[in-house]
Amino acid sequence: MEGNPLPTATQDAETVVASIDPAVGGEEYVIADISTDGAWVSMNVESAPALAAWR
Repeated sequence: MEGNPLPTATQDAETVVASIDPAVGGEEYVIADISTDGAWVSMNVESAPALAAWR
């Protein structure tokens, strides 16, 4: 039997959060895992896809 090559997530789903933050170039959409330092991504709000586009 082969082992799972991917690590198993041990954190609760509530550690991943999103927000819209003000920035010099316009508002930024930020997604972060608050349980891990440096685990975040951001993009300009205008570039972020609408939720309906993800369905």
